[in-house]
Amino acid sequence: MDRQAFIKLLSPEGHALLESIAPLDTKTDVVKVVSRLRKDGHDPELIATVLTQVKLRKQAKAKFGEFAQTMLFSQDGLEQASRLQVAAIHAGRFRQAGITKVADLGCGIGAESLALASLDIDVTAFEQDELTAAIATYNLANFENVKVEQADVTKLDLSEFDGLFLDPARRDKSSRKYDPATFSPSYEFVLKTARTKPTIVKLGPGMPHDQIPQDAEAVWVSVNGDLVELTLYFGKLRRAVVERAALLITENGSFELSSAETKRTDAPIGDLEKYIYEPDNAAIRSHLLGELANSLGLKIFSPEIAYLTSATEVSSPWLKKYELIEDLPFDRKKLKAALKARDIGPIEIKKRGTDITPENLRRELNLKGKEPATLIVTRVAGTHRALLVKPL
Repeated sequence: MDRQAFIKLLSPEGHALLESIAPLDTKTDVVKVVSRLRKDGHDPELIATVLTQVKLRKQAKAKFGEFAQTMLFSQDGLEQASRLQVAAIHAGRFRQAGITKVADLGCGIGAESLALASLDIDVTAFEQDELTAAIATYNLANFENVKVEQADVTKLDLSEFDGLFLDPARRDKSSRKYDPATFSPSYEFVLKTARTKPTIVKLGPGMPHDQIPQDAEAVWVSVNGDLVELTLYFGKLRRAVVERAALLITENGSFELSSAETKRTDAPIGDLEKYIYEPDNAAIRSHLLGELANSLGLKIFSPEIAYLTSATEVSSPWLKKYELIEDLPFDRKKLKAALKARDIGPIEIKKRGTDITPENLRRELNLKGKEPATLIVTRVAGTHRALLVKPL
């Protein structure tokens, strides 16, 4: 969506058209709507813009719930935007610290500012890109305690604010950026600025541990098993007794693992047992797998492979649980024969510690049976194995 398309979208015709179209489920639905709208005489460019927003609103529901139906989006802005429930956690830290005036530096489409404003915190949301700033202005229009400004955040006087939020851009039109040197604004600027005031910095969850500053509390956040971000807390926003943590948000509540140290604790190694557990990625990325394993009496069965095991069944919100049915050698011919003998057909393939591609392996096995199954391809005591398991 370019500037002109956005202006058309905000016109009375564009706004009415957008609000009149329900979420579309199939390509057939889209074709029918396009045909009808063109027959009614609507501008083709406006139709395309409106249908893009309908699609993005549908995608955004996972992050914004019902709020998505009243918001506008760009594809990049939606991909980098915080989930509203995570943004609420950030806002809560500011409120608990008594911070009342926050600068949202690089606000994107306005998710963080929305959460802050909802807690009666005064927010100035800065965004360098003109179109993105306009989208944020639309999304935040109902809040009197928010103002949006188009500006280069590296050239601002921030003296009037008592708290900062920074979410450096980590993607461009073609790809996601993983190298901190390519962030915008630069990671160097982000850290320098974060040390001037109580600050929250949102980063991608794959950030290397050696790039995480020692003076920040680091929290890896997972939402229903989807690892979504690494959050750094500076100044009085950080907890004194926590160096790193993993936060798991589920429909049944929130759960946290934490450590007062940055040094990793490894899980003990043992034999493969009857039950196998797949830990949430937040526990793995935060290097808190050892703490999780020790707290539940679990072990890993191969060094550096993040599967846990036990002889007796253990339950935890941090774990997907499986019962071992058969431990098979990872030989494609023998594996196919063993699975065929069990009348296996539909099969879910998981892997860790091996370079197989699940889709290719599924095609090679070419199973035609009726029984569904789950297969874990991994290493057991350093040897490649295929573990036939039953999800519990």
